[in-house]
Amino acid sequence: MTRKTKRRSWVGWREWVALPEFGIDRIKAKIDTGASTSSIHAVHIRRFTEDGRDRVAFDVHPLQRRTDVTLTCVADVHDERFVTSSTGHREKRLVVRTRLAIGEHSWPIELTLANRDTMGFRMLIGRNAMHGRLLVDPSASYLGGATERPEPEPVTRPRASRSSTE
Repeated sequence: MTRKTKRRSWVGWREWVALPEFGIDRIKAKIDTGASTSSIHAVHIRRFTEDGRDRVAFDVHPLQRRTDVTLTCVADVHDERFVTSSTGHREKRLVVRTRLAIGEHSWPIELTLANRDTMGFRMLIGRNAMHGRLLVDPSASYLGGATERPEPEPVTRPRASRSSTE
């Protein structure tokens, strides 16, 4: 019996990725072999029905440490599942389908919607999205070449000076 094999791409433990169907041309993602499902930072999640379809709208802050950049995304609800976080907390999350692009490669994946404000990365790529497509080098970063541009620096505001009488 012969088995058809796809060529797999090498990625680092973190990568610039894109979600073109959501208008996200780059978002930094952690490649997490310990997680089965992929997740994206989503806030203001609004579930609704449109033309008989179960839909969801949500806002994404695609850049780490930046809440001044917000994209609103809309998708069909694919599923609703219980997910256990790395801290052991179990919660019910909406699941959507979209295309993931890393470098020149893209394929459909499932994403859970979660508030990842306290996490280091706005997006996590889990094993289900990687299966048969990616090989991970945990000592490397940004092997996928998803962007030539460096991450923008966060906007910093000067601190108010304190008087010596405080």
